[in-house]
Order: sequence, then C-alpha cells, then structure tokens
Amino acid sequence: MIPLLLLCLAAAPASDIEDSSLAQLLTVRRVYVDRLTGGETAAQMRDILISALNGAKLFVLTEKEERADAVLRGSAEDLIFTESHSSSDGINVHAQAGTGRTSGTARGAYGGASAGDSESDHSTERRHEAIAAVRLVNKDGDVIWSTTQESLGAKFRGASSDVADKITLRLKEDFERARKR
Repeated sequence: MIPLLLLCLAAAPASDIEDSSLAQLLTVRRVYVDRLTGGETAAQMRDILISALNGAKLFVLTEKEERADAVLRGSAEDLIFTESHSSSDGINVHAQAGTGRTSGTARGAYGGASAGDSESDHSTERRHEAIAAVRLVNKDGDVIWSTTQESLGAKFRGASSDVADKITLRLKEDFERARKR
C-alpha cells in the first residue's frame, strides 16, 4: 500500500514540489551540520562551512542533532595537485653534395651544410580545487534543499572557503526567494 502523501507527490507538478520545499525551508530555525563524507579534508570543510553559515545568520547552528529542525548532510573534497605541461619543437635541415673522379688523376669536390633548431618547454603548476555537495534534510528525512558547488580558489581566499561561501550564498538566495513567494 502506497502512502497517500507519496501519491500526492507523484501527481504533483514540479512547481508544487518546489513551493513545498521553499515553504519548509522557511520553517527551519535550528540546523545541525553533520560530518561530511569524502577525503581527509572533509572535516576541515565542515568547520569552514559552519563558520560561513553562522555568519549568514539564517538560523541557529547546533552541535546536538536531536535539537535540530534540519540536518545539513553531504560530501566534500579539497584537492591540491600539480599539473605538468610539456612541449617541444624542432627544425633541422641537411644538405650534401659531392663529385668524384678516379682515372689517373683524381678530382673531387665535396660540400655539406647543416642547420638545426630545437626548443622544449616544461612547466608545472600547483592547482587547488574544492567541491562540496550538500543537502538540508528535515526530521522526516525529506530533502528540502540541496546544492553542489566547486571552486579553483578565489583571488583572496582558498578553494574550501570559496565553496563554503558559495553554498551559503545559494542558501541565502533560496531563503529570499522563499520569503517572496
């Protein structure tokens, strides 16, 4: 037997589902930021994300999941790697000429020419990349908001901070959109 709510959602147009999610977003007052899955840097990304969300003042952040209206879950990765680029070009020209005669008197003329140019270039560049996919889940386990953000770093901040700021900005924009409906 399929629950009635599931039947209503299956028949509901996408705009109704979006309206419902935005309405639920406005009811969130207290959020717990769960541990993010991913590499070793996921714990650091969680702390940066908590700081960015706290600065937005959209809701109270709690360290006790049972007190939260919603839980922010997801995964994150912050990678530092080196990109290598190599190229080489070369031009070579060779020419040979020669004559010879042997029959009593020996005559000979020989010549040669050669030119060459070769160039190679090798460069390495240190790159920094961060990505996070997060979702806000209500107490019933329904996802009411989600986003995926990535960054190669910003001019004056690292990639992880930039991703956390992008997530926070997207959440603020969606809160404003929900308030206007």
